[in-house]
Amino acid sequence: MGKRITDKVTWVGKVDWELKNFHGQELSTKKGSSYNSYLIRDKKTVLIDTVWQPYDKEFVSRLKKEIDLKEIDYIVANHGEIDHSGALPELMREIPNTPIYCTANGAKILKGHYHEDWNFVTVKTGDSLDIGESKLVFVEAPMLHWPDSMFTYMTGENILFSNDAFGQHYATETMYNDRVDKEELYAEALKYYANILTPFSSLVIKKIKEVLALNLPVNYICTSHGVIWKENPAQIIEHYLKWADNYQENQITLIYDTMWNSTRKMAEAIAEGIQEADPAVTVKLFNSAIEDKNDILSEVFKSKAILIGSPEINGGYLHSIGGLLEMIKGLKFKEKSAAAFGSYGWSGKAVKLLTEELDKCGFKIVNDGHKSLWVPDNAEIEVLKEYGKEFVKTIQ
Repeated sequence: MGKRITDKVTWVGKVDWELKNFHGQELSTKKGSSYNSYLIRDKKTVLIDTVWQPYDKEFVSRLKKEIDLKEIDYIVANHGEIDHSGALPELMREIPNTPIYCTANGAKILKGHYHEDWNFVTVKTGDSLDIGESKLVFVEAPMLHWPDSMFTYMTGENILFSNDAFGQHYATETMYNDRVDKEELYAEALKYYANILTPFSSLVIKKIKEVLALNLPVNYICTSHGVIWKENPAQIIEHYLKWADNYQENQITLIYDTMWNSTRKMAEAIAEGIQEADPAVTVKLFNSAIEDKNDILSEVFKSKAILIGSPEINGGYLHSIGGLLEMIKGLKFKEKSAAAFGSYGWSGKAVKLLTEELDKCGFKIVNDGHKSLWVPDNAEIEVLKEYGKEFVKTIQ
């Protein structure tokens, strides 16, 4: 059964409580997710987006219980990624000539995914579709987060169908933002932004300002994942504007991997020095080999500075650090400081290599880093504490 949002709009998506990884294994989704699809019934009937491919038959079967599929006049594909468009092939087998409204890039992507020449109607910003008492107004949102992404605004009901923007990987049966745990919701919303949208922050600000300039009333923001923003929907827009503006809190995060605990001891000593020098700063430590990589990236997003540590191995550093640095590089964090540290046995190259990688990632390099020979003794622990204190003074 669908869930009625307004007299004209019904949610007909899928809640996926079991989902634990997304984008292959690239993104952890510990709270599950949802694939939100919406059915609009005015004088014309419109389906906005579908669901992920594994649920295509279930989606079409449930949709048939909601409406005779032949009554669907139009389909809107706000984004061609398979978690949104995956049920299209199953649906189009039933209603093959139904027009699909999407951007020009959307048509290319959908053809590339499914190799079908459906009845595509390409739209651009400002184009509209009259469906009776309401209109659907299309707003292109390229690179939020794919080239084909767009928003669809429904007049009368004052609903912004925002696709991936403002969403979260968060499973809930209660559907609305005022019906869920607020702390959980915002933790997942920030994680979603940090891990997916950060590289496009300048575009986020530009697009939000463009939409706000239209002075459209918004009663609901209907996302493609997670909750529908019903209570004060503008709150998530305000958060996006903050997150997109080189966001940071008064936090320093230390990330390390370790073989025989020498680098762990270094991290703990540096952290102790940081805290002694600045009791107000939040200090967090993560072992990249055992902690969730996306949770770590969320903490990097929140931080004003990070320190990365690894022992040397085969003239380099441990693979969990290497993988994390590659992800950090892709996210293009701005206005953050960094330094490297690590233990070594003979050549001592790892810290230099880590510093070079941090520079490539766009961080402001605080110093040349610190390396400790073998296992730090009490004297070296004190040196590391001083290093932490100096690090704080430098970034202040």
